[in-house]
Amino acid sequence: MSENKDATMRIRKFVLQKFPLARRRAVTDDDNLLETGVVDSLGVLELATFMQQEFLISVDDEDFTPENFQNITSMARFVERHVELQPGSAE
Repeated sequence: MSENKDATMRIRKFVLQKFPLARRRAVTDDDNLLETGVVDSLGVLELATFMQQEFLISVDDEDFTPENFQNITSMARFVERHVELQPGSAE
């Protein structure tokens, strides 16, 4: 579970740095970023790029669903699932 906590903290930091509305609204890990307009479709692409670079995972077209990007918690779960699937992912 510590991996998930680490992913949550890193994603939260990126969201707060990249999206000013997230700071203004003091979003929590479970706030729906898509419905509240904190993140739009371009923002989802930025988040995917960040996750690919930060966690060395691949985000495929079929991964772009609201369930994977709706909030910080769901993004951390997505990262955790993809890190576990990668060969040699044990650090």
